[in-house]
Amino acid sequence: MNDPLVTSFVYEGNEYAIDLSFDNVLDVFDQLDDKALREHEKAEICLALLLNETTFKGEKAINLWNYIYEEFIKIESKKPIEYDRLGNPLPMKEEEEKNFINLDKDAKYIFASFKQAYNMNLFEQQGKLHWHEFQALLSGLPSDTFMQRIIQIRMWEPSQDESTEYKKAMRELQKVYALEDNEEWEEVD
Repeated sequence: MNDPLVTSFVYEGNEYAIDLSFDNVLDVFDQLDDKALREHEKAEICLALLLNETTFKGEKAINLWNYIYEEFIKIESKKPIEYDRLGNPLPMKEEEEKNFINLDKDAKYIFASFKQAYNMNLFEQQGKLHWHEFQALLSGLPSDTFMQRIIQIRMWEPSQDESTEYKKAMRELQKVYALEDNEEWEEVD
């Protein structure tokens, strides 16, 4: 909170201006998902988007891109450390990291939730709202927002004290809001 939002950085002795507006970073993610591009092409396009810089090619582009990604863009999704009553850290479970949100597929739910929680129109914030601000606001969405409700649905696991009707309804909602293909759900039922 005491550091200003990143608008420039120094890399190998040179200073670069960087556009980390949330919509620009989302455009970067779109490029990273493009299966038709090679890794160095993705890096070059990402640098062009973020730095308005096209002079980096090949391995130099990849190295600079990796630096930018690690320092400024990467979304940390570490679980908080849990402690016992004496304040000792509990052992961490080796669980598969599961995503409950997809910035692309959930775009309309995120938009609606920002409007609901913050009265913020994300279209009006394009080019203005910094990626770090966007991440903080997304992480802090209140539990009564549409996106948080969808996350709760995706995270839901049946328990013995729930009725059969409730379990069936929740499974149907999980199908509706699933991030992966629904073919898997046929086997679960």
